[in-house]
Amino acid sequence: MIGQMEDQSREDAISANNFLYGLTLKHKHVPEMKIHGGLSRAPLFSPSVGRFPQGMIVQVPLFLDDLASGASVEGIHKALTEHYAGQDIVTVVPFAEGKALPRIDAEELAGKDTMKLFVFGNSETGQVNLVALLDNLGKGASGAAVQNMDLMLSA
Repeated sequence: MIGQMEDQSREDAISANNFLYGLTLKHKHVPEMKIHGGLSRAPLFSPSVGRFPQGMIVQVPLFLDDLASGASVEGIHKALTEHYAGQDIVTVVPFAEGKALPRIDAEELAGKDTMKLFVFGNSETGQVNLVALLDNLGKGASGAAVQNMDLMLSA
């Protein structure tokens, strides 16, 4: 994919500044996310790429009824907050702060070896979206997504 973005003379060149891929929902990391997350069905995972040198947003949308009985958006946030308490590399954004955000900038952590985790959700519809913000050159995005989902689902 990098070659497709860098070499515009290629027949399969990609000129978009930002795009989603894995639209068939058969991304190569979905099976491991299902296995390590202990899910009964594959998660929705559609990664994106932007034409900037560093920075990435990874999203893993889930349904609360796929998780342990009694799972809630707030409970997921609490589990992540407790797990990462006192760590200097991974920060769980306070729930109210995340809810108030109009958008997340993929380049916010460029050049840093840190990661921010967000938990967004809608209790009425039983949906939750785990979001990791990181510098993709400092921490592997797929590894971070799998690591976060594994932590969430084992709590």
